[in-house]
Amino acid sequence: MAQIFDVAYGMFEYDADTRVFWFNRSSLESHREFQLIGVLIGVAIYNGVILDVRFPHVVYKKLMRQPLGVPDLQRAFPLVGRSLQQLLDFAPAEQVEETFALCMQVTYEEFGERKVFDLVEGGGEVPVTGANRAEYVRLYTQYLLVDSVATQSDAFLRGFESVCGGEAIQLFRWEELELLLCGSPNLDFEALERVTQYDDGFSCDSPCIALLWEVIHELPLEMKKKFLFFCTGSDRVPIKGLGNLSFVISRNGSDEERLPSAHTCFNHLLLPEYTTKSKLKAQLLKAVSDTEGFHII
Repeated sequence: MAQIFDVAYGMFEYDADTRVFWFNRSSLESHREFQLIGVLIGVAIYNGVILDVRFPHVVYKKLMRQPLGVPDLQRAFPLVGRSLQQLLDFAPAEQVEETFALCMQVTYEEFGERKVFDLVEGGGEVPVTGANRAEYVRLYTQYLLVDSVATQSDAFLRGFESVCGGEAIQLFRWEELELLLCGSPNLDFEALERVTQYDDGFSCDSPCIALLWEVIHELPLEMKKKFLFFCTGSDRVPIKGLGNLSFVISRNGSDEERLPSAHTCFNHLLLPEYTTKSKLKAQLLKAVSDTEGFHII
């Protein structure tokens, strides 16, 4: 399995930001190869074998033949989702065309060559405006999650359904299907605490830092995953564990009404210096919950 998911093999791409594997739309492997992977995934689930395979949630929704939409793109590919969010939130709407200079096309690179895909007929001649930007986002989502990888994902699904087909699979939620395949993630926050670095006035001995780790260690698993997502942009554990994650916590002033924030690209938490455990917990949970999802529509 390790060789199959090696990016050099060419079947899957690895997203370093979210630490998951996605179908390589430019793969030269035949559809039979992807069908075989689907069979292996199905056999693993059927026999209760846990695999160290990291897929975005949209793969599991595909396996359950559930529809995909903009919120799925936002969750699976947060950087792309944020860019599309900026497009939709931009005001005034009359200046969208001039500011973003987009057209109804998707550009991508394949073997070093620039490729173009028209989202609508003659897409290169259709500018994205305030009036059609929502349609652009919808079509972009359809292309990225469905059309661009249809050959690969359809074969993958056929292989999976040859083992796990039938109505029974529809009884599961995608989260449960992922749990069956990957098992419960080991979020070792004690290991993360040991390797965390501090900046801007904080140290491992700072009272606020002691309160923070006390709160984190007491959180239920789901909230720990949300905290990890808040700080890193992914709720997935790195391949070598949280003890191998480069994580920094900086002091961000002393205003206790200010919420924590994060630079997810750098695994960097900006924490105001709270003086009580109750205040720190309340502000942290509010910040983590507020970033659970940004909705385009």
